This record gives sequence, structure tokens and C-alpha cells, in this order.
Amino acid sequence: MDVTTSKIGIVGSGSWATAIAKMVLINSDSINWYFRNADYIETFKKIKHNPNYLTSVAFDTDKICFTTDINEMVELSDILIFANPSAFLKDTLSKLTVPLTGKFIVSAIKGLVPDDNLVIGSYFHKVHSVPLDQVAVISGPCHAEEVALERLSYLTIACQDIKQGREFANRLQCSFIKTVVSDDIYGTEYSAVIKNIMAVASGICHGLGYGDNFQAVLISNAIQEIKRFVDTVHPIPRDIKSSAYLGDLLVTCYSQFSRNRTFGTMIGKGYSVKSAQMEMLMIAEGYYAAKSIKDINDKYSVNMPITDAVYNILYERISPAIEIRLLTESLR
Repeated sequence: MDVTTSKIGIVGSGSWATAIAKMVLINSDSINWYFRNADYIETFKKIKHNPNYLTSVAFDTDKICFTTDINEMVELSDILIFANPSAFLKDTLSKLTVPLTGKFIVSAIKGLVPDDNLVIGSYFHKVHSVPLDQVAVISGPCHAEEVALERLSYLTIACQDIKQGREFANRLQCSFIKTVVSDDIYGTEYSAVIKNIMAVASGICHGLGYGDNFQAVLISNAIQEIKRFVDTVHPIPRDIKSSAYLGDLLVTCYSQFSRNRTFGTMIGKGYSVKSAQMEMLMIAEGYYAAKSIKDINDKYSVNMPITDAVYNILYERISPAIEIRLLTESLR
């Protein structure tokens, strides 16, 4: 496959999918775009922007082939970028009747497949027989809202085939997007998942009234927790201080655009999980990640006090004030 000229298809209709579509269309003549809702497509065509997310981003809809048929999407596209919530991935793929053989699969999900507890690359490899060298991962630090504003952002593209990873990275690079290429598909995916849990923790602490001094300690412990986990589950040389790991963690924990931090803040202020989820228009992946990582870590027994605290608050319904007070005793 020639990644430099292959037709790109995007699965997902949220803010991150919309930001990726904006990037891709700068360097491509057209894209295919899968939406679950036909009404959204019709509205999009009329108003020339996503009706629900990043509404300031205008599109030339003549360059977009919209579809609600996942099989049509796969048949029309050589590169498939999945940017839908991890909780919806299996449902979307359950309708698939055509093979993914020969497709270049890109995960922009930053979550685990629920129940299977697999990172997205592993899921496509094990369930849909996609070779690992045909899988890539898009990681940050990068918020969709800043892509919409064309503020300078950096993406890491992880792929075991570095040549294909670099060619795909060039499809996204533009005046406001710089790219870095890595071969650590497992480390970047796991790190992207766990940093969402850490951002929920940061938000909970903010909601409880903890200040910047404590947040600094929390985040410095968070990157150590991420390193312990990824080094255990996939022990290869990596620089945890690089932007794909530490940078992505920092922006997710501190940014005003972070949905996971926002979700955590609501929990810290006394919202129930259900009420916080109902009030947010976007899914906080950290909620699902807390349970999945906890389940995976039952096998590895990595010391993960922040993840454990978030899990206890979200799933065991332990008081955030009590749980965070206990956490403060284990941080250094």
C-alpha cells in the first residue's frame, strides 16, 4: 500500500474525528467519513460544519463522501482512522461483513475495548487479523479544540513499520501540526489510556479544593505510575519524558478542554457518576479506563495508587474526600 496517496476514511463524528478530518483535508483532495446518524449527515451538508462538535470549523462538503454504512466505508478506503469512543467500537464493527485485510488501521481512540480489555491495536490484530505492522496509533499532546483554532500542536504517530508511520504522519502535518514518529504502539496506547485516569484524578482533586502545589505532586507521581505499568506490560526502551507520554499527560490533566478533568471535577464537587455523565456532552474515556486498567493490573500487580483511588471512587462509590485523603499519604 502506498500510504502517501491512499484514500482515507474516518470513523467517528465527535470533536477528535472532526479535528482529524480538518487535518487530513489540508493534504488530501477528499475523505470518506462514517457517521452513525443519517440526520447528522444531512445537517452537516446543509450548514457545512459538524452540527455538534467544533462548529467553528468549516468544511468543503464536496470533498467528503459521507456514509452510515461501515462496509461501504471499508470498501472505499485504504486507510481507516478510528476516532469513535472505545465503548462504541465493537458495536460499530459488529456490522462489518467485509474483511479488513490489506487496510492500514489507525487508532485515534485513546481507550481500551471494554470487556476485552485490549488496546485498540491489539483488538484489530487479534480479532480482525490485521498485521501489527499495518496498525498505527495517533497520540498527543493535542486537543481537538486547539486544532480547530489552528494553534501549534504536536502529534506522535506510533507504528512498528517506521516507514509507513512516517508516510502517514506526513498526511497530517501542516502549518499548525507537527508530527513525531515512534515504534512504541503498545506504550503510547497504554499511556494514552492511563493519562485519562490521571486527568480524572486531577479533576477530582480540583473539585475537592486541592491547589496547584498538590497537583504538581499528583502529576509527577502519575507519570511514574504510567512508567511502571507500561514498562511491565511492554518492556522496551522508551523515554517516558517525551511528548507522547509526559506531554500528553500534562495537557490532559491541566487543560480547560480536557473532558476527563472536567468529569473528575464534577465528581469532586459531589456529582454522582451518572449525573456527571448525563451533563457532559462528550464521553470521558477515563471512566471506562479505570475499570479496564484495574482488571488488567490484577494480573501484573503494578503499584498504581492513583488508578486504584479513581477506581474506588467511580466504581466502589467510596467518598472522594476520604479516598483522596488516603492517596495523599502514599504520594511522594
